[in-house]
Amino acid sequence: MTTSDGSSLRLGHDTRLMLFSGRANPALADAIGARLGVAPGPVTLRTFSNDEVYCRFEESIRGADVFLVQPMCGNAATGVNANDAFLELLVMIDAAVGASAHRVIAVTPWYGYSRQDKKSAAREPISARVVARTLEAVGVDRVLTMDLHAGQLQGFFQVPVDHMTALMMLADHFTGPAGLAGEDLVVVAPDAGRVKLNKQFATRLGAGLAILDKERPQQQVAQISQVIGDVRGRTAIIVDDIIDTAGTLRAAGEAVARAGAKRVVAAATHAVFSGKAYENLAASPLERIVVTDTIPLRPGAPDTVHVVSCAPLLADSIRRIFTNDSVSEVFGGKNHPF
Repeated sequence: MTTSDGSSLRLGHDTRLMLFSGRANPALADAIGARLGVAPGPVTLRTFSNDEVYCRFEESIRGADVFLVQPMCGNAATGVNANDAFLELLVMIDAAVGASAHRVIAVTPWYGYSRQDKKSAAREPISARVVARTLEAVGVDRVLTMDLHAGQLQGFFQVPVDHMTALMMLADHFTGPAGLAGEDLVVVAPDAGRVKLNKQFATRLGAGLAILDKERPQQQVAQISQVIGDVRGRTAIIVDDIIDTAGTLRAAGEAVARAGAKRVVAAATHAVFSGKAYENLAASPLERIVVTDTIPLRPGAPDTVHVVSCAPLLADSIRRIFTNDSVSEVFGGKNHPF
């Protein structure tokens, strides 16, 4: 039940669910709280003039299950960058552990450094593993995340990782009233690594499947050599996990359009939108780009960008973690699209 001030949920008489937000995406935390009936609790977060981050919980969290909503992304409105957000999450975890929280759960739907998950050249770090080790070192008990760049990233952790996916939510967007119902659809995988995810997406839509032959001559540069599959005269949906500079997505859209697609749209979970992303999207043949709110949009997004909230999914997952119910049942056990 909810306490009189709406700040926590009680289980029995000795465990509470308490929700707090960092500065990376407070709007998402508010939306999650509204679904749970739990207002995000008061916490002081500050960046000193020397760029050091400060945190203090303004109410007792002793014995509570503390959920910290903090994707590892920047937010122009609050003045934090991706590295600030990561460090802020670490100090929030440490403060919660030091304040005798029962469990501390990091709700980080966008997992920073996720693409640096292996060595591509000599003397490189595996930065995604560094992030996992650091979260564990400060005392996190559990991690709730969404659409990791590679599912194997879960193996970097020794604590439980609940891996959610926006796959079904995004697919349902295209079959809803404002979607593409009745059109001849083909789902396009941007590279071989996304084929399994895109196949599940296509199955949910009852669509065909095509694959792009992509090469990366250097970081953040993509070249599309050919489209494998039939897209001519059809509505193509390019599905990926991340849109960063949108250079890959623009090249993919142009390649699919050249191959004869009637319409080209796109869907992705994480709208990083760095660098010249907005310019690339505006110059691309994409009629619609559907993303979630794991990362807040910076100002100036093209009108073609549509946001679907992942708050209901995360709120349901948080409730199940708190009550020790099955999280995988949210997806009927099919939350592992890799």
